Amino acid sequence: MTANSTAYKAPPTPAPGRRARGPRARSASPARRPGWTPWLYLLPALVLLGGLLVYPIYQLGLISFLEYTQAQVSGGEPATFQGLGNYRTLFADSQFWQVLLATVVFAAVCVLATLVTGCALAVLLTRIRAVPRLALMLAALGAWATPAITGSTVWVFLFDADFGPVNRLLGLGDHSWTYGRYSAFALVLLEVLWCSFPFVMVTVYAGIRAIPAEVLEAAALDGASQWRVWRSVTAPMLRPILTVVTIQSVIWDFKVFTQIYVMTNGGGIAGQNLVLNVYAYQKAFASSQYSLGSAIGVVMLLILLAVTLVYLRLVRRQGEEL
Repeated sequence: MTANSTAYKAPPTPAPGRRARGPRARSASPARRPGWTPWLYLLPALVLLGGLLVYPIYQLGLISFLEYTQAQVSGGEPATFQGLGNYRTLFADSQFWQVLLATVVFAAVCVLATLVTGCALAVLLTRIRAVPRLALMLAALGAWATPAITGSTVWVFLFDADFGPVNRLLGLGDHSWTYGRYSAFALVLLEVLWCSFPFVMVTVYAGIRAIPAEVLEAAALDGASQWRVWRSVTAPMLRPILTVVTIQSVIWDFKVFTQIYVMTNGGGIAGQNLVLNVYAYQKAFASSQYSLGSAIGVVMLLILLAVTLVYLRLVRRQGEEL
């Protein structure tokens, strides 16, 4: 080594507790910044949802605490704060509890029938040829795309006591399906099922197609029956999809309005076919008791939120146990 050569010096050791500076240290800092990036992308959608959901829900809750009738709407009298008075009036009404029970039972039967029919037809789609599959898909999507008021009117005509073809085919004469409480609910149930199962069928069919064929073949080779394959293999793998369609069905069927209003002429004879949505409409617009109608809307919102949260918790717990 020559005299002019520079002696090698080891890099200084950083002091304890002090982070070394260099390319690695500088490259690690940007990793923390993307924490806000997803929220920036979601900001436009959150603003839109806030305008479409948060403000109407706020107004709904506000009116439910006020005395808000036709006099306040026309500006003749100021709206006065009632506190929980509207809710006390609502909960003291025996008809409200009867309508709530009918709504829960009707929605539960609709959800169960929709899920069973949709899942069964989704499995059927995987086992038939292309042409029948296409025909079934087009028929189901046609039912799904039909407006609720149009489908309800057609179903009322089909089961009409005087001109309906169903009574003629079954030999029932002038039997009125909308006269009895349970027959009217059954008729509405069929229409709700007819326009709701295509969503479940298409969604579950897409989920089944996404399952690896090797998994289903392995279960078949092990001697599992079709029902055992669905219960032990297909259904667990479709749990996220089944969760979505179940929650959607609960929300849709719990707030059914058009089918009940059109097919039972506003809730049936003496209100025997009322559900909460139609009951709220009668209170708010037929009786001009907008505060009571808003209180019913708040109760419906809380029930749907509770059902959704409980169901999601159960699904999450089942996923952790697997």
